[in-house]
Amino acid sequence: MIRVMTDLLSFHRRTMTYAASIVDLVEPGQLGLATPCEAWDVGALLAHMTGQNRGFAAAARGEAFDPATWAELPVVAGDFTASANEVVAAFNAEGALDRTWSLLAGLDREVRVPGATALGYHFIDYVVHAWDLGVAIGHRVEFDPELLEAVVPLAFDVPLDGPSRNGPYAPFAAAVPAIPDSGPLEVLLAVLGRDPSWRP
Repeated sequence: MIRVMTDLLSFHRRTMTYAASIVDLVEPGQLGLATPCEAWDVGALLAHMTGQNRGFAAAARGEAFDPATWAELPVVAGDFTASANEVVAAFNAEGALDRTWSLLAGLDREVRVPGATALGYHFIDYVVHAWDLGVAIGHRVEFDPELLEAVVPLAFDVPLDGPSRNGPYAPFAAAVPAIPDSGPLEVLLAVLGRDPSWRP
């Protein structure tokens, strides 16, 4: 179990570094571009990603639940990278994964989740959001095979119905049929409700 968590922390750290490298490519004129996240343009997606980082970091540190910590505010240069560094440091702090974390559900509801489970949630989310952002700005997104091998099984653990798929605050859409002979990234996207062929 310890080895598995150590590996996931490493994969998560690499994902956050890669996501930050894509964020650095975003130009001011691209903030209004559409993304695969139907309700969000690039600016809103960046605000969501940054707010989630800050909220998860606070949860990993064991701070009292406060919906304001998760606020999705307009992002300025450096905000996302700072939040990514913050969340990686919080996740890797001694004892963080042994705690139960207070996460945001919906607009203001607290949900208590084991730290190791929350790590998996964040890891999945930022692989997918890195792709969302990259494809929205026309950047080719490529993850190394080892990382994808780690994240795809976690995606298949996400229930196919219920709160994780339905309702206005569901983190994932309904799964879509995978394209025959899809690679692991396409399989990941499809099972989490993304159309792997989506383009602006």
